[in-house]
Amino acid sequence: MPVSPSQFREVFGSYPAQVAIITAVGADGQPRGFTCTTTCAVSATPPLLLICVDDNSQTLPAILTSRSFVVNILAAPGEQASRLFAGKAQDKFDHLEWRPSDSAGGAPILTDIVLAYAECRVVQSMTAGDHRIVVGQVEGSAVFPREPLLYGKGDYHAWPSTLGAALGPVGGV
Repeated sequence: MPVSPSQFREVFGSYPAQVAIITAVGADGQPRGFTCTTTCAVSATPPLLLICVDDNSQTLPAILTSRSFVVNILAAPGEQASRLFAGKAQDKFDHLEWRPSDSAGGAPILTDIVLAYAECRVVQSMTAGDHRIVVGQVEGSAVFPREPLLYGKGDYHAWPSTLGAALGPVGGV
């Protein structure tokens, strides 16, 4: 027998995850976006990633129509925006600095609050339960020297700035 939805959320909310805001432009030319902790690198050649979008998301039609989106991976200063984009407010972009993506149909890049971003072109989408898995080919990206924002155990956390130095370089043993 499958676990309950609350047990499922408890398991996957028990460890820290990156926080991203997925953005796209709707058929009406208006920006759309939602907070997402379900992003995953799929392939380096070609560069592919996936996002999972709730079927009831107001951003899903914009992604499917424009066939493009931006994954804005949030830095620590992005907590307030993450909370805003987790809801259904219509004015999400009103007080944020952003620029339109050149590679993802004008989807907003949230310049001041990102650790990194990936501009994507949709190459595949499929239904999985109450969500849509969308695979995007990364057409443009950038990384900034900021601390990541994480979400786990029901709250936001900033990556400790001393952790990177304590871990040392990433790579083989």
